[in-house]
Amino acid sequence: PESTPGITTHNTTITMSAFASLPQVLHPKEEDIQMMLSAGVHTGTRNSDSSMEEYIWRRRKDGLHILNIGKTWEKIMLAARVIVAIENPEDVVAISARPWGMRAVLKFAHYTGAQSIAGRFTPGTFTNQITKQFREPRLLIVTDPRTDSQAVRESSYVNIPVIAFCDSDSPLQFVDIAIPANNKGKHSIGLIYWLLAREVLRLRGSVSRTSDWDVPVDLFFHRDIEELKKTEEEAAAKVDEAAVAAPVEDYAAVPEAEGAVDYGAAAPAGGAEWDAAAADASAAEW
Repeated sequence: PESTPGITTHNTTITMSAFASLPQVLHPKEEDIQMMLSAGVHTGTRNSDSSMEEYIWRRRKDGLHILNIGKTWEKIMLAARVIVAIENPEDVVAISARPWGMRAVLKFAHYTGAQSIAGRFTPGTFTNQITKQFREPRLLIVTDPRTDSQAVRESSYVNIPVIAFCDSDSPLQFVDIAIPANNKGKHSIGLIYWLLAREVLRLRGSVSRTSDWDVPVDLFFHRDIEELKKTEEEAAAKVDEAAVAAPVEDYAAVPEAEGAVDYGAAAPAGGAEWDAAAADASAAEW
């Protein structure tokens, strides 16, 4: 029998038979799989939920569960097709109460035209019409079904389908499309939102599949304020060191050029006569 072509990354071979349910155009490239592995998308937790067993590949010796990255890619493609099916992009709401996903949610909403709720979810946003933040979305994207449980529960009251990033221990109650991924790491969350936004734009025709998306994945990663301040302080310290090390010219030692005017010298004696003449003229006018 013929051997099945595959992708070899980090001593792991992922055969293309894992994506047999997808059309050839939707198959991942080697760079995509490498990015997912380096971001730790496949790394689960020590605990597991019974409803997530079909997405868990195996368990390591240290107790961590490893997610099936092939099913992660399939669910990303499925979720993107569901998002594109919504006529008005603003009817899609992405939510993240976890700090690691706030920046990713805002960037996803910016590039796809969706709405975002970054931070605390106000109870009644989907059910209480009196609230100022009342919304009626047609699709909900959740970063963590446990942290964002209030939004998931309210969506079940008003029949809103839910797409959720689910770790090995995430509950799947009221979740319609579960994307098995590490939802506790900032790089993993940012990469999944980046892949989802790229696929949505590709299905809409805004981005070509033959060329890379010009938006770097770094924009979707969470950036800590303390790290930013530390980086700025280091940059300012380097600038100060460079300024101190720069040679200072001694302008006093520079010889004067020929014909230079010495403005500090005393005025000529004729200056007094000019002042006297001006005083006499003013007295004559009076």
